[in-house]
Amino acid sequence: MIAIVDYGAGNLASVRKAFQAVAADVRIVRDVADLGLPSGIVVPGVGHFGATSALGPAWREAIAGHASAGLPLLGICLGMQWLFEASDEAPGCPGLGLLTGTCFRLAPPASGVRLKVPHVGWNQFERLRPSAALEDVADGAHAYFTHSYAAPVGAETSAVTTHGQPFAAVVERRAVWGTQFHPEKSGGVGLGILRNFVALTSRAGQR
Repeated sequence: MIAIVDYGAGNLASVRKAFQAVAADVRIVRDVADLGLPSGIVVPGVGHFGATSALGPAWREAIAGHASAGLPLLGICLGMQWLFEASDEAPGCPGLGLLTGTCFRLAPPASGVRLKVPHVGWNQFERLRPSAALEDVADGAHAYFTHSYAAPVGAETSAVTTHGQPFAAVVERRAVWGTQFHPEKSGGVGLGILRNFVALTSRAGQR
């Protein structure tokens, strides 16, 4: 079973429907006491980074422990940003710290070109390194984004997108994955990534 965490900031119905479309057994979990021992955890999210403060110490311990055990964890949009150490959007609100870096507000390039923020709509991502998350997903594919802040490009970045400046579109550190875009709104490309995550949870359960 894959647990989708409900902390009041996620597009839960669409995420659940997308997972069901790839034949995944999913359950929305609102209380950490009901989390149990899922084969995978999904942290979705839209909106302000401060909303992640609802994921208090018990949630942080449970999710970090799940990841430390080598079990699959997927962060989507705001949920991916929360996997990092912090965000400039809410300086007093720490991230989970599983990935290195601080999320930043998208800004126009030094040339002064006008830039629409939030970044909303379809954009292309470029693969930087081999990625289990992007297996069978074409390089240069397009996905649906809606965000004003983004994660930095680093060693854990599997794919990058540019909107004013480059940012991490897909991150991957062993079984910890994240997408800045919304796979549940990204058609066949997004379903392919979710299918890969479901396959990862199946392999983890066989260990």
